[in-house]
Amino acid sequence: MGRADQSGEDPVTLRSDADHPASKDAYIPLLYGRSKGHSLRSNHQRLMAELLPRVAMPAPEKGPIDLAALFPQAEEFELEVGFGGGEHLAWHAGQRPKTGYIGAEPFLNGVAKLLQHIEKEGLSNIRVHHGDARPLIEALPSGAFSRIFVLHPDPWPKKRHYKRRMISPWFFVQAARLLESGGALRVASDIPDYVRWTLMHAQQAPAFEWTATRAADWRERPADWPQTRYEAKAIKEGRPPAYLEFRRT
Repeated sequence: MGRADQSGEDPVTLRSDADHPASKDAYIPLLYGRSKGHSLRSNHQRLMAELLPRVAMPAPEKGPIDLAALFPQAEEFELEVGFGGGEHLAWHAGQRPKTGYIGAEPFLNGVAKLLQHIEKEGLSNIRVHHGDARPLIEALPSGAFSRIFVLHPDPWPKKRHYKRRMISPWFFVQAARLLESGGALRVASDIPDYVRWTLMHAQQAPAFEWTATRAADWRERPADWPQTRYEAKAIKEGRPPAYLEFRRT
């Protein structure tokens, strides 16, 4: 994952200069970045071959996805876009067994790590989409989700790569469609530029309001927001994250 501004400045100081445009263009960004890292260990290979087919989401190109059929016992649904190593998603699934969780991740090694959590912790309320989240998002039903998580997305720091960022006008439109009234969108980043980018796009999304009323609301991680290994590494390296929550109005 690339890294951008590490100056230590306040990451939620808003600005609207030409270098950080909050475009109103409703483009649909394309998937970029690596999909595989080091070779999978034998256990991870086994999980990909045996467990993933049992917990995989239906292919989005086949049409609208029926969440009730996937999670017969679920009372609500939550979505994580880009779950990394899966520890955040697995923690929530373990805490809330009556919630159906969907995780999307293009990185093969991250999918294998989530599958390890699912098997080790006996989690039966997670379904996995290995691939680009965008087709999946468009196939999911409207108003079905109580929360959506986008934690530490790739910041694509070069200006010519801004179009590759997950947080975009297209994403806010889709998040508004997927979330129920009062639902929450949580975004975290340790890159000040990306935090500003997110807030500027949120300002142009009338369906959302930022819930923060004081600095501690975005500086301090909520109790039900488990720390990931990536986040711990960022803090150790001097990049404190911002924890942003937006409510679907």
